[in-house]
Amino acid sequence: MTLATHPTLSVRGLTRSFGERTAVRGVSFEVSPGELLAVIGPNGAGKTTLLSMLAGVLAPSAGEIAGVSGRVGWVPQRPAVYSKLSVAENLRLFARLEKLPDPEPAVDRMLEQAGLRERRDEQVSRLSGGNQQRLNIAVGLLCRPAVLLLDEPSSALDPRQRERLWEFITNLSRQGTSVVYSTHNVFEAERYADRVMVLGDGELLFLGTPAELGRVVGDEGAADFEAAFVSFLRGRGH
Repeated sequence: MTLATHPTLSVRGLTRSFGERTAVRGVSFEVSPGELLAVIGPNGAGKTTLLSMLAGVLAPSAGEIAGVSGRVGWVPQRPAVYSKLSVAENLRLFARLEKLPDPEPAVDRMLEQAGLRERRDEQVSRLSGGNQQRLNIAVGLLCRPAVLLLDEPSSALDPRQRERLWEFITNLSRQGTSVVYSTHNVFEAERYADRVMVLGDGELLFLGTPAELGRVVGDEGAADFEAAFVSFLRGRGH
């Protein structure tokens, strides 16, 4: 994907340290409207720390986040919804916390968009994992963000639930929402992402399309994207 003239998100030299440990070091990139950007890397690479800074949950130690054309929606790995409330009650509560002037249209919009209208009065604890995650994402979309941040969105889902979730997410990107997501499932990066960001020990090791990553290690005989990813990391000491 060619970057738009006005990216929805622009990051320059982003760094975050915890005492003597640097979790993210000098990361720079841009995200276009409607782009799906996957953040992949081994455990401890800095993926969640990076997303948390983009969401405003963590303050950077250095660098800047600029060019945000609209609000940012944040969906952490663990659902942030209330299990004893219904689907609609959760959406209504978070719409009020977002200080939306008229919560009900936003609730109706997200019930429709997330495919949860028939579940609106069902207690969240009784929902499947896939429906709970779609509700979790719907909460992050209440404020109509230009950028949606997802931390391991499908990690606890079975294959059928995962497929329905990604149909929901890709539809959001087609409507112009930029989506930045972390994942340990490299298949999800290859299949859904326009570009892939590889982090290792907090440093940006690669940024480009899945096909470009494959070409980078092509001479090393990688048979598929996962093999290319593993070979790439090995070649850089990770």
